[in-house]
Amino acid sequence: MMFIRRIATTAALLVIVTSCEREDRRLNSQQPAAPTQMVPEVRLQPGPTLISDTTEGPYDDNAYGTTEGQVLFEQMNCSGCHANGGGGMGPPLMDDEWVYGSKPDQIFASIAEGRPNGMPTWKYRLNNQQIWQLVAYVRSLSGLTPKGARPSREDHMMVKPAPAQTPNAKPKNSGLPGSAQRP
Repeated sequence: MMFIRRIATTAALLVIVTSCEREDRRLNSQQPAAPTQMVPEVRLQPGPTLISDTTEGPYDDNAYGTTEGQVLFEQMNCSGCHANGGGGMGPPLMDDEWVYGSKPDQIFASIAEGRPNGMPTWKYRLNNQQIWQLVAYVRSLSGLTPKGARPSREDHMMVKPAPAQTPNAKPKNSGLPGSAQRP
């Protein structure tokens, strides 16, 4: 009887161990390359709202890469301007309006090259992998990445829902951010 119980326990453990699927962390892989064409600036013009496609960046489906982007977001003091994604001096990152585009390569260009009126260039301080991780985190704030890859909220950030709780969204490219429009 004891022998059968041991065999059953061993078989159950074997099934449990082999059925667990781990996420690919890509720790020793080659760094993702920068986009082949940087978009320095979008021409802003009035008109209808355009919905851009939802192409993916290299870390959009990777929880580890997105969480590393969250850590970089805090370390590089992005919250100083973007107020944890809700918008401050910089535009909000949690809504569906993207002045410079919501595609991963457009966000990469915004981070790497900077933007007029305050967004600094980060291409000399961050490598391509780190910028792509930031892109994944920034996209997760507004629900543009798969829910399984979004990081959970830190306890001190009770002002907004966790990126994993943000509903999936379709971005809009707007003419001007709300703060820049005149009444």
